Amino acid sequence: MPIKLLIIDDDVDLCQLLARYLLKNGYEVETAYSGNKGIAKYKADHFDAVITDYRLGDMDGVQLVRELKELNSKVAVLVITGYSDIRQAIEVTRLGVFDYIPKPLVPEEVLELLKKMTTRQQSGEEGPSIKSNSSAFTEDYYIGKSKPTAVLYQQVNVVAPTDYSVILYGESGTGKEVIARTIHQNSKRAGKPFVALDCGTLSRELAGSELFGHVKGAFTGALQDKEGHFEMANGGTLFLDEIANLSTDIQAILLRIIQERKFKRVGGNKEIAADVRIIVASNEELKMACQKGRFREDLYHRLNEFAIHLPALRDRKEDIRHLAEFFLKKSCEESEKQVEFFSEPVLAAFQRYDWPGNLRELRNAVRRAVLLTTSGNAIEEDVLLPEIISYSHMELDAGPPDPLPVQEQDLLKEVAGRAEYQVIMSVLQKVNFNKKKAAELLKIDRKTLYNKLKLFQGME
Repeated sequence: MPIKLLIIDDDVDLCQLLARYLLKNGYEVETAYSGNKGIAKYKADHFDAVITDYRLGDMDGVQLVRELKELNSKVAVLVITGYSDIRQAIEVTRLGVFDYIPKPLVPEEVLELLKKMTTRQQSGEEGPSIKSNSSAFTEDYYIGKSKPTAVLYQQVNVVAPTDYSVILYGESGTGKEVIARTIHQNSKRAGKPFVALDCGTLSRELAGSELFGHVKGAFTGALQDKEGHFEMANGGTLFLDEIANLSTDIQAILLRIIQERKFKRVGGNKEIAADVRIIVASNEELKMACQKGRFREDLYHRLNEFAIHLPALRDRKEDIRHLAEFFLKKSCEESEKQVEFFSEPVLAAFQRYDWPGNLRELRNAVRRAVLLTTSGNAIEEDVLLPEIISYSHMELDAGPPDPLPVQEQDLLKEVAGRAEYQVIMSVLQKVNFNKKKAAELLKIDRKTLYNKLKLFQGME
């Protein structure tokens, strides 16, 4: 039975082209040209996955993903993003989307991500072994050699053998779940389950059921007994990502469970033992969330037995080259391509870029570059996204670069490029072609705007 997809994009041409391409590759596809129409179609039918543009005419990606997650917390979503929205798209991953795809679209990348998304297992990436203090590659992760990374793993080594509750702080994409798994694997609970739950994807109504389970008939739709994440993690470790997103009533129940080491399923009377180590994660300081009234102070003090701050990638630049080489090796294995190394200009661009999406964004950038490298055994600058390239060039004040013809790789990329061109020209017209003001409105720097205008010369 073919996998059924829903594509939501207000760019009708791009939507139809992508739909035709995926139909030819064996998928069953339906389309919607606005967020509200997409939500209506999702409510009326069953879809295995959703592909949506981040910027829609009637809503943005955050609102759309939240509404989809309220309908089905496990819905698989890919977000298409223009270059000016990548930082926002990275944030959408906190809501539980599988990944984001930057424009211009690469059809092979869409197919690869769809295959991964529709066949993914509940378990995430395995963390590294840290018994040795030396930095090293493992099958799934590169630990790193920088000072911030060394401090991070020193803390992990200290807390892992204990049974302390741990709070992990860090920006999106810094590897909080990897660190949680590493703590679990180096604890006395290593042989027991590690269970992860993203609290950012939970609706208020379903949070109790997901955490504690429910009995048949507890609420409408509870057709049978369900085991919650606390039961699944019995004897092991429960990792709660984006803990501050839990409602205060669920926080109260969680506090009681931690204190009493037992709980009841939703609608049930039987008490169940809760022998679980708790590790939580947040990208905001929970103490500040307490001051704002969003997080219970008593729960915060229960969880705050040990806190670890994960460094952003821009603060561990010594690791970037090695991490990029590691992701290159993994990407080549996945795509069965023979790309061996990065050119020096590419490595320089990687070093200068600020990586707002951290490890996740670096991994995606390398994976995309591998897919676009069709000749030779090196990754060159021409397969990188414009905002990464712009950080490696310093002629910002030299004025617009010389015109360069647009290189059209395929019809999908051409249509996506034209859509970007129309957005940029519309903004430029509104500000009387003041490039500085246009860049501010587009939330990009002027160099990135110049680079895009250079690529768009052939569209005028």
